[in-house]
This record gives sequence, structure tokens and C-alpha cells, in this order.
Amino acid sequence: MGLFSQICSLGLVALAAAAPLEDRAKKPQGFLKEIGNSTWVLGNQIWNVTQNRQYANQLWYKGKDRVGQAVGHYVSFNGAASDLSWTSASIADSGPDWVNVKFTAKEGDFHWVIYDDLPGAYQYFVNHALPTLGEFRTLWRLDNTSFPRGYTNVKDGVLPALEEYLAATNVQDETWQKADGTFLTKYDWSAFIREQTYYGVYGDEVGSWYINPGKDYYNGDHLKQELMVHRESRTGDAVQLNMIHGTHYQAVSRDSFAENKTWGPWLWYLNDGSKPDAASRWEKEEAAWPYTWFEDNAYQSRGKVQGRLLLSDGRPAAGAAVFLGDNGNTTVSTLDQGQGYYYTTYADADGEFSIKDIRTGTYGLYSWSNGDKLSNVVTNFTQTDIVIRDGQNTNLNDLIWKITDEKKRIFQIGAFDRTTDGFGLAGPTPYEHGRIAKCPGNLTYTIGTSKTSDWCFGQSALGTWRVKFPLATTTSNMTSDAKLFVSLAGFSQGVSANIFINGVQVGNVTSASLLNSQDTYRGATKAGEWRYLEFLVGNEILKSGENALDVVVTRTTLWRGWLWDSLAMDWA
Repeated sequence: MGLFSQICSLGLVALAAAAPLEDRAKKPQGFLKEIGNSTWVLGNQIWNVTQNRQYANQLWYKGKDRVGQAVGHYVSFNGAASDLSWTSASIADSGPDWVNVKFTAKEGDFHWVIYDDLPGAYQYFVNHALPTLGEFRTLWRLDNTSFPRGYTNVKDGVLPALEEYLAATNVQDETWQKADGTFLTKYDWSAFIREQTYYGVYGDEVGSWYINPGKDYYNGDHLKQELMVHRESRTGDAVQLNMIHGTHYQAVSRDSFAENKTWGPWLWYLNDGSKPDAASRWEKEEAAWPYTWFEDNAYQSRGKVQGRLLLSDGRPAAGAAVFLGDNGNTTVSTLDQGQGYYYTTYADADGEFSIKDIRTGTYGLYSWSNGDKLSNVVTNFTQTDIVIRDGQNTNLNDLIWKITDEKKRIFQIGAFDRTTDGFGLAGPTPYEHGRIAKCPGNLTYTIGTSKTSDWCFGQSALGTWRVKFPLATTTSNMTSDAKLFVSLAGFSQGVSANIFINGVQVGNVTSASLLNSQDTYRGATKAGEWRYLEFLVGNEILKSGENALDVVVTRTTLWRGWLWDSLAMDWA
């Protein structure tokens, strides 16, 4: 160990230990020390970090530097080309057993709240001049020997070794093909962010975890997914991502932010690599959120909303997805909303819902089918001007959700829930590069005979998917037009299809009309960004007896296409 490293890891601790007992009783053990050349050391007696203008390139914990040859900790927007550069550091506030260390850049302030007995720190960022952006993140790039494994709620295992990448062939965006034909891709380590408790990288003697209770500063809705951890393909660093505003599986997510918009606080937590310990810490942090120690008036000013969603046919909207987001911003999907603060829940069996600890302000309320008892519900619910006041409960009472007459349903494949659940090859994991290429080019599905699982989760290959559906001559609607509902759980540009009924074209799915949402080619198999299309089917096209709907792919690109949510037809 060099002299400088010894000073960082041992000297500051020794100085603190040598102080008189009465002084130590009055002062926090957390510290910030400038050591020259725009370099600072911060931490407590458990850990410390060496921070320069761009990177925290040393992390001393349990007697070792856990960054090593890796990059370290940094904050960036729109990719690594826009890392924040710290112009100054200071102790913004302190208490008997904590310090709040603030690093300042032109874009805003990044804080480390360091408690004496905490292995890690609470972190948050306050905006001052961030540009309009899609991606904003904090992250650690750590020593791959200390942290060989990654963990999310859907994947736990050894991160691929750098040697595996070096021996493989790059085939696209951070994706490599090995000699045996299998793939290496960082996107296998993605997950749905609002389902996370703790996640991070770990080994036999140390773990580094992000714990994000509350999650109201994240952009997007229930199906917002992000890259969480991975192996850096060029250097072998173990990467732990905190995508507090991300776009990895979205079409359009570029937002501008108000002065003092705050992301966090979240907890960066160190331990001995124990997942049960990290899980226990999550429970503690979740119970403590919103944090009473965070003395910010806007953060502490919170209220509650509750209500009951009833379908227009009188049924409760059992299990409906409920999203509190931008007010009146109906041109932007709930997944793409990101300039403010966002809250998600699900209605209960009676259609009742409640959300507590909402930042005060005016919101829009959005709801849609989450499948199950609402599997046939095509429409969505929106109500604007929901006002949340500090310390008050906004009771919306009964909200009537207008739906279509389900007696007019001619056929339906798959539940309306914005996911591929139930379709062939949709499981068991939500990520696998190239899985869409396993779906056939040609497929026949017969209403009344075929099962939902006979319909593949995604469509990409050249060919025809045919749906055979009967119409009885006694059907009273035979003089009416019909509507075809095409609901896609995701869409990656590069594949086009024409849609025919009984040989007559009624619509299409093309890149010209649908933006790219980066899902199928990044291995998403459950959801991406939901799209919904309606096509009128003239009465003259339909006939009594057997009818045929054909989705004919006329142009394809490898690993691109769409994820299916549902395909249905109603009498108009």
C-alpha cells in the first residue's frame, strides 16, 4: 500500500481516535478533507472515498481499496460523455453523528449524508442547470475481484468474465456472440425498477447495494425497466447503476427539470456480501421513508389520495394499474413521463386504491387493465387536476371508467395488461437476447380451439400469422362494421406487417407510424413501451362461417419486431 493510500485509509481514522473523548462526543466522525489538486477524501471510520473532479477512484472498506483498477463512482447524463465535473466540495450541514457533504457542479449539487455508524451513505442530487435529457444516473464501477456477482430481483449470479467478451464477436449494441452460438449482453441484467428492494454487486467478503425506497423520483410507470448491474465489456469493471432517469427500454423520454428538482435520497449500502442483511436493511429503509431527517420543505410536504374505480357496467376495476403522474400531459405515455414525481399502485378486488406520502402538487390520475378480471377491458381511465395538499387526504370517491360493451367481442387473444404474459416463450425470465427469433414466421391460431400459449410472445420473421374465427349466420351484428384492436407490449423499428381480413387489407404495423422503443433487440420478452392501434373493419369484408385475419410480415430486421399484448375484435 502506498503512503497516500495509507493516509486515506488509516491516517484520518487514527487522528479521530486520538482526539479527546469530550471532543469526540460533540463532533460527528464523518469527515470531508481536501488534499489538494481538486481532490477530496470523505467518509467515516468504516469506509472512505477519494474523490477528484470527475471520479471517486478509491473506496477503502474492510482494509482494501474496492475500486482498484476500475473507474469508481461518478454522476453523468446522456451517457459517459457528459460526466459531471465537481468545482467545489463542502460540509453543507452536520449533526452530532452525521455530516452532509455537498459536491457542486454547474448542473447541480450531489450530496453524501454520512452517519457515524453507517457502512455507506445516503445520496441525493439537487438540480440547478441540467439540460433537457433522457438519461441521468449515478453509478459505481468497482473491482471485479471483490464484486464478481450481480443481484436484482429477477437475476442473481456470476457476472461474465472479461475474457468471455474478449473471445466473443460483437453483434450489436453491447451484445456479443460466443463460439457456441450463445450471447453475452449486459441487458440480461435489466429489471423493472419499481419492483426492486435492494440490488447491487457482491462477493464473498463485500457487497455494494443500492436501496431506493419511495421511488417517486424515478421516471415512468409500473413497467419502467432499466439496466441495473453488469460487467463492463471493455475493462471488466463490476458496474452498479442507479438509473434515476433512464431510457433503456423506451421510445421518447426527454425531459426538462425545474430548479431544485431533487432525486433521492437513496441509500448506498456496504456490507460483507450478505443478501439477507441487504434485505433487512431494505425493510428498515422502506419503513423509514419518507426520511424525517431530510430537512427539505418540498420533500416533507406530502398528502394522500384515495378512491374507487368502477367500470361503466357496474363492476369494480379489480386489480387495475393506477398511476399518479403529470397533470394534463396526455400526449406523453405514462412510461415516458419524467419531469416531476410519480406514484404507482394497484386497485384491490373492490376497485379501491390509496397512495400515501405524495409530494404536494397537482397530478393526473391514469389507470389501465392489469389483466385477470379486467382482461377484456380495452379502454383506459384518465382524470386530471388531482390536487394533493400537505397533511390532507384527497378522496376522489367513485370514479366511473367507461368501457366498451364486452358482449360485442368477436374474439380475443391474450389479456389486455400491456405485457406478453400467457403467450408462448414469454417466460420464465423477462430478458433473453434473441428469443424473439425463436418465434415462427408462420403460425395458425383457431379461435375456440387454440390456447393462448399457442400464440408466440413476439413477431419478427417474414411470414403470416393467421387467426381463424367463426361468425354465425344468426349473429345480430352481421350488418355492422367491426373494430380490430392491436395492442403491442413493445415495438422495435425494423419490421413491418400488413393486416388483412379475408384477403382485404385493413391496417398495418410499420416503423413509419411507431417510434422505436429499444425493447426486442435488447432482449425484453415481457414488456417494452405499450402501443395501441385500432382499425375499422367494414361489414362487407366479413362473412358468415369461417373468417381469417392475417398479420403478414413483409420486412424484417434480426431481433427486431414487436411484443404482443392482445389482439381482439369487436362489433362496432
